[in-house]
Amino acid sequence: MDFGRSSRRADGSFVPVALKILVAGGFGVGKTTLVGSVSELPPLQTEEVLTDASIGTDDLAGVETKSKTTVVMDFGRITITEDVVLYLFGTPGQDRFWFLWDELALGALGAIVMADTRRLADCFPSVDYFERRGTPFLVAVNCFNGEQRHTPDKVREALDLDPHVPVVLCDARDRQSGTHVVVTLVEHVKTSTRRPPAKIPPPKIPSIMTWRS
Repeated sequence: MDFGRSSRRADGSFVPVALKILVAGGFGVGKTTLVGSVSELPPLQTEEVLTDASIGTDDLAGVETKSKTTVVMDFGRITITEDVVLYLFGTPGQDRFWFLWDELALGALGAIVMADTRRLADCFPSVDYFERRGTPFLVAVNCFNGEQRHTPDKVREALDLDPHVPVVLCDARDRQSGTHVVVTLVEHVKTSTRRPPAKIPPPKIPSIMTWRS
């Protein structure tokens, strides 16, 4: 896949090609952590403290210790070469912020859908969103505390993913692990552009809606 060509400024320096990647998933799954761990610069974060006003609105099941939430986006940068720079945009996870997704997704090269197998159903709206937009994506299973509860094949089966969609295990806190996720997505995008676009089926209600580890 040709991501485009960089141009040169008058002083001879490069103007790199800017590529956009989304990091999506449910509330408290590790999106902000992943962007922060792989960004070469201090990431821009729009986290706010959870207050009593979120009670009954934000589902804290499984993430009871979480005290902050992203309200707009997270933003980070990775320089691949002098010609190519990746910009990461972390989406807010709660339903009440989904109206921002269309703006954030505009022009995106691809997407990383973060998943927590303790609450796997939370990532299905993200999977459905990118399937319907035809945006190449992968599922990154965040292994909290290094614990692997389910294999990638089991996650793929539960999410009813197409065979070509990568499922990778990662630790969102680890830079090397997070970088591997980003590189895997870029390679997936390359192969996706050579594949005829698939017809998107009607909405489905997968078994994960009641799946718990």
